[in-house]
Amino acid sequence: MIHTTTAGHGDRPGHGSTDAGAIVELRAAFAAQRAAVRRGPAPGADQRRQSLEALARVITGSRQRIREALSADFAVHPEGFADLVEVLGVAGRAAFAAEHLEEWMAPEARDAGPGILGTAQVDMVYQPKGVIGLISPWNFPFDLALGPLADMLAAGNRVIIKPSEYTPACAALLREMIAEAFDPEHVTVVTGGLELAREFPTLPWDHLLYTGNPEVGRLVARAAADNLVPTTLELGGKCPAIVHEDSVTADTVAQIVGTKLIKNGQMCITVDYCLVPGKDMTRFVELVKQHMSERVPGFAASPDCTGIITERHLKRLLGLVDEARARGVEVVQVDESGPGTADRRLPLTLVVDPPDDLALMREEIFGPILPVKPYDDIEDAVSYVNRGERPLGLYVFAQDSDAAERVLAATVSGGACVNTCAVQGAVPALGFGGIGHSGHGRHHGVDGFREFSNARGIVRRGRDDLIDVMFPPYGDTLDGVVAAALGTAGTEDAR
Repeated sequence: MIHTTTAGHGDRPGHGSTDAGAIVELRAAFAAQRAAVRRGPAPGADQRRQSLEALARVITGSRQRIREALSADFAVHPEGFADLVEVLGVAGRAAFAAEHLEEWMAPEARDAGPGILGTAQVDMVYQPKGVIGLISPWNFPFDLALGPLADMLAAGNRVIIKPSEYTPACAALLREMIAEAFDPEHVTVVTGGLELAREFPTLPWDHLLYTGNPEVGRLVARAAADNLVPTTLELGGKCPAIVHEDSVTADTVAQIVGTKLIKNGQMCITVDYCLVPGKDMTRFVELVKQHMSERVPGFAASPDCTGIITERHLKRLLGLVDEARARGVEVVQVDESGPGTADRRLPLTLVVDPPDDLALMREEIFGPILPVKPYDDIEDAVSYVNRGERPLGLYVFAQDSDAAERVLAATVSGGACVNTCAVQGAVPALGFGGIGHSGHGRHHGVDGFREFSNARGIVRRGRDDLIDVMFPPYGDTLDGVVAAALGTAGTEDAR
């Protein structure tokens, strides 16, 4: 697998690394976990609950260490947001899974159908897949590693996590935390660079989860396909916000801008661009300016503004804006703070009505740049979205609930929100994932439990069945069963 330098939450540094020791460690850990799966039966509900409780304890007990690691990797990272998402978000998913374990693990009775199976018991049973590989990204280094881990543990699996090399402090802490809470034959973390990243998806996993960008996602899927490994891919993309003409309001702008400022735009389900009625473009821009000046003045210089992950990514974002300016596109810096080059903080910038051939309209932005495009009517907005790849998230703002529902019915995305943004990724009970270019598969809640389980259909034979009619030699009994099913018994066809 060759990593690209395309932007997104799964990109990788361009430099090489020597990971021979890490690759040996990975293979040994995989062999040990695979052997452990073969030795013992699937863990019961009590064992799984204990694992989930251990995960919740280690994440909440590491709160201060998590804050420090995030600040080390991002230069600046808001502590309160770290607590909310990276700590409480993971603990909440673990607690939700523990609460619902018996319900999820219970066999699902299915209809055996009339006639042939008699009193047979037919069930769908969810059993652990085995050893799962988890490749997590840099933008939410704890939430996107340990959140899916909760689903995998609930399903009874063993897991090896490969965190991003872009966040070395967070990766080292993840390794320490998991070693404190779990036996390595149950859960372990391997750290390294490009060579380890290439090796990881080539192992014969029982399932592989990759969170990152579509370009690398394709390579991960190809590597996994050599061993027929099932994959869950969460790949981001260009998530639109469609603003109906009745909702060009301060509240709408507060939701869109507030979401865009989370992690300074470095979030896979943030708003990547807005579609606004053409007649309201000036008002929308003024509302954004007003929001920034009144609610978050000097945001880019504040401790609430997350640093851009690397100098390379910072330069790329500045280049996107420079390209727009060079093409004569209106660029509006709506935060009076200038770029903080020492700590990689950038102000929010609007790009008004950019042409579609600009890089910022072709690539996932992953930073505090917000293109705003005009549309004539809501059908035009829907058509514009549908001409592109299917996004991970789609957001529609409309006071007219019928209009909002029409937009939802006419579009396809991994998830969606009405009159807010990105909340679909924060609900423990709501399956989360993409479609098409934005990925496939789901985690969170029962959807995650099932994603990382083998759905096993089981038939337990009962009494009064006609199973024997399927066995040769075939004769009158089988003919009678077929005739009865077709409703032709006693007719000329039956004879």
